[in-house]
Amino acid sequence: MVPRQGRPFRWDAPAPPLPPWLTGADVDFYMAEFTRTGFRGGFNWYRNIDRNWELLAPFDGLRVTVAALYIASDRDPVVKFPGMDRHIADLEKFVPQLRRTIMLPGCGHVTQEERAAEVNAAMIDFLRSLPTERAA
Repeated sequence: MVPRQGRPFRWDAPAPPLPPWLTGADVDFYMAEFTRTGFRGGFNWYRNIDRNWELLAPFDGLRVTVAALYIASDRDPVVKFPGMDRHIADLEKFVPQLRRTIMLPGCGHVTQEERAAEVNAAMIDFLRSLPTERAA
């Protein structure tokens, strides 16, 4: 909560320490890019959320019919949404060729950055497990 006479953000507060997966160079790069381009794309997803649901309505209930790998993390707020625990447990009903579900412990929303080595290894293992087709 923000005190009535307070501010929601303290711009003069010291920055918290960066997590091990994020460097000062990363922050500088992102800041320069967002300064250059703005953050319109990120905001527009949420500004357009109702329209996105309308556009995706024809796909409601369709199953993913290709081989798939699911990687998420236990500290990602998305997996804490109401009903997500049930949905994740039922993934094979919607993704019949689900090869593996990986829940990374102690990881947040940006799994590919926070745990790059584990995500890359899992994806490489998954890709290697797929049958290869030879051109005729």
